[in-house]
Amino acid sequence: MVYKGLDIITNKVTREEQQLCRHHMISFLDPLLSYSVVDFRNKALSIIKDIIGRQKVPIIVGGTNYYIESLLWKVLVDTKEEKAFSAPDHAAGSRTPSPNRKEELEKLNCQELYKRLAEVDPEMAAKLHPHDKRKVARSLQVYEELGVPHSKLLLKQRQEEGGGPLGGALRFPRPCILWLHADLSVLDERLDRRVDEMLAAGLLEELMGFHTRYNQQKIAENSQDYQHGIFQSIGFKEFHEYLTSNSSCSETREKLLNQGIAALKQVTKRYARKQNKWVRNRFLKRPGANVPPVYGLDVTDVSKWEETVLHPAMQILESCLKGEEPPVLPLTMECDQNEEKRKRHVCELCDKIILGDREWKG
Repeated sequence: MVYKGLDIITNKVTREEQQLCRHHMISFLDPLLSYSVVDFRNKALSIIKDIIGRQKVPIIVGGTNYYIESLLWKVLVDTKEEKAFSAPDHAAGSRTPSPNRKEELEKLNCQELYKRLAEVDPEMAAKLHPHDKRKVARSLQVYEELGVPHSKLLLKQRQEEGGGPLGGALRFPRPCILWLHADLSVLDERLDRRVDEMLAAGLLEELMGFHTRYNQQKIAENSQDYQHGIFQSIGFKEFHEYLTSNSSCSETREKLLNQGIAALKQVTKRYARKQNKWVRNRFLKRPGANVPPVYGLDVTDVSKWEETVLHPAMQILESCLKGEEPPVLPLTMECDQNEEKRKRHVCELCDKIILGDREWKG
């Protein structure tokens, strides 16, 4: 978590854990600043190159898979605006808030936004859902600032030497992905328990303090936005009703609190499923030379951590560093070479737009 604050709800690495090995990009950014995936990539890459230059091995831990992809592959398109604000002090963690055309575009309604994109980049518009405001705005921003359709730039990346289904070439030689996974029932129980532990560690006090410092005034001005920055973090917006309630009735506040806790547990489990789905669909079902091997490590039974996680992981990493084949085989999944993951389908019966052949067939 790059933002300062909300240490409990974002499950940040503790100070004790940070003493075990050096960590980077934690709690260095003011919560009110905008920070895009391009900002993250630029700062992280400078740190990674420094680590490699010191003959060390960078380990990327996460998290948001989209951000991790930006480090593995040359997949993002820099706009003029983003290049202009990639200053030398960026690597040091201080930066001036940049104007954000994307956020300005997101203020338009979905229909108008999608119409604009369809006019200048119909190919990209056909791959995006009209209600996916953030992606539509991003593609429109790219066209406005570079004068080239987003779809053409992405196609060029895929066609470059070393490119493939996930975009441009890999940035670094011989990367490998370690995927920690667990049985779903065990994972659900573990996630519920984690929320309970957060509450015992002072979650409510943390949320209330953060709300008072950063969020209360925004709500009073009707300018609150739970779609950007730290405010979109899982766990903060779920307690919105509780944090903003003026009720003095203990029963009402207890009800709102329980609703927030239930919502947090539900959305946490939903996000975990989304992460697992991302690994399967983006890495395991995307054949190509530029997709790194994915090694599965079963964390269902943590009492067997050394046997099922630590020792296999060390063997894999040591082999990869030597340029040898690890004793553990990477995961594989069958995939349909002809499947269109972004193909647009329209259901006339339910009046819905569905993207992807698999979703359509399902």
